[in-house]
Amino acid sequence: MKRLYSAVEETIRKAIEDGDFDNLPNKGKPLDLSEWRKTPEHLRMSYSILKSSGYTPAEVNIKTDMSDLKQLIKKTTDQEEKRRLINKLNALMVSYSIRMEKLNKR
Repeated sequence: MKRLYSAVEETIRKAIEDGDFDNLPNKGKPLDLSEWRKTPEHLRMSYSILKSSGYTPAEVNIKTDMSDLKQLIKKTTDQEEKRRLINKLNALMVSYSIRMEKLNKR
């Protein structure tokens, strides 16, 4: 195991010397941990791994869909369409609430 750490440390040292970390986004700025702190403690590591691999949890997708629907509702003038969108938004809000309740109970 010590050998593995030495190899990793050597790779990191070489990358630093080669300047591979010089142009990273947000370099020198503090990390924004507000969303991390809102995530239930038992899910933080798994969500972090999923996020790093490009996967978005269903809860995030639902929040995005809710935001999109709210914008559509504001722009729609047809009352029947608006009612349909509001019903869809309400269903998403219930789904989101149930998911978050389940996550917080674990």
